[in-house]
Amino acid sequence: MNIEEFRDFCIAMRGVTEKFPFDENTLVFYVGGKMFCLTDINAFDFINVKCDPGKAIELREQHPGVLPGYHMNKKHWNSLLMDGSLPIDLVRKWIRDSYELVFAGLPKKVQQELTEFQS
Repeated sequence: MNIEEFRDFCIAMRGVTEKFPFDENTLVFYVGGKMFCLTDINAFDFINVKCDPGKAIELREQHPGVLPGYHMNKKHWNSLLMDGSLPIDLVRKWIRDSYELVFAGLPKKVQQELTEFQS
C-alpha cells in the first residue's frame, strides 16, 4: 500500500474528512470531527490507528509490525509499520476497525447525520 492507496481507502469511508492540523507533513483523517488515522505523508513508514485497549496489546504481541502508537496515547493507539511486514488486508481491517471505533463513540445525532449525508 502506498500513500495514495492509503488516502483513497480512508477518504472513501462515510463522513471522512482530512486535515493537516499539526504540520504540513502529518495527514489526519477524521470522522465526526474525531481522529481515527494519521500518517506522515513524506516518510509513510507507519500509520497510527485507534484501537480498543485490550485488542491493541494483543495485536502488538501477535505482530512485530504493530507497535504502541508513536506520539499518541499508547493505551488507545497502535502504529502499523508500512514496511511490507503486515498483510495489506490486515492493515485495511485495522483502519476500518479504527474508523468504526471512533464512529461508534460519536453522539447518535452525529452518527445519523453522517449516515444520512452519505445516502
